[in-house]
Amino acid sequence: MLSHDRVWAAIDALAERYSLSASGLARRAGLDSTAFNKSKRLSSDGRPRWPSTESLAKIMEATGASLDEFTGLIEGRGEVVVATSHRRAVPLLGFAQAGAGGFFDDAGFPAGQGWDLVELPAQSTESSYALQVQGDSMLPLYRNGDVLIVEPGAVTRKGDRVVVKTTSGEVMAKVLERQTVKSIALVSLNPEHPDRDIPMREVEWVARIVWASQ
Repeated sequence: MLSHDRVWAAIDALAERYSLSASGLARRAGLDSTAFNKSKRLSSDGRPRWPSTESLAKIMEATGASLDEFTGLIEGRGEVVVATSHRRAVPLLGFAQAGAGGFFDDAGFPAGQGWDLVELPAQSTESSYALQVQGDSMLPLYRNGDVLIVEPGAVTRKGDRVVVKTTSGEVMAKVLERQTVKSIALVSLNPEHPDRDIPMREVEWVARIVWASQ
């Protein structure tokens, strides 16, 4: 049932799922940091104040959550309670290291030993690993120091955020626009950086971003 309490609870659950506070979620979505404060959920005369559809669209865009995922949180399906017991350690690598040889197999899975580890409350699997953003090429969505959890085995679809490594050693995070047997079209997260259309023969691997943390 769609109710005021359930919509706000879903916003809180979405923030928690992506390891953010309500204020952090608002900032990541480009909103005022107080937009989702509990004090803003009721008007001065005590009447319920609902979040705008624009705000909801922005937080789903900022986290990569689907409408179905958010609807599920409203309905109480798939809520995540973050606790120490749910955390798991995944390998952590910088983008510059990821571009070097010897760290991955041909399918984009971590290879070898001696990785740094990061413990995150993500929905990670045995094959998940973390990449730490370096530089500003992925602004405004991902900033220097943000950690991205990627899943090489996950199915990718149009609109997914992905990390792509080329045979020349370039590693980039972009939005998947189209992928065929011949090429992959990628939309840049940062408007100051160009979109890319890369022949598949030059793509070493593609991995979907399944989680991001500030």
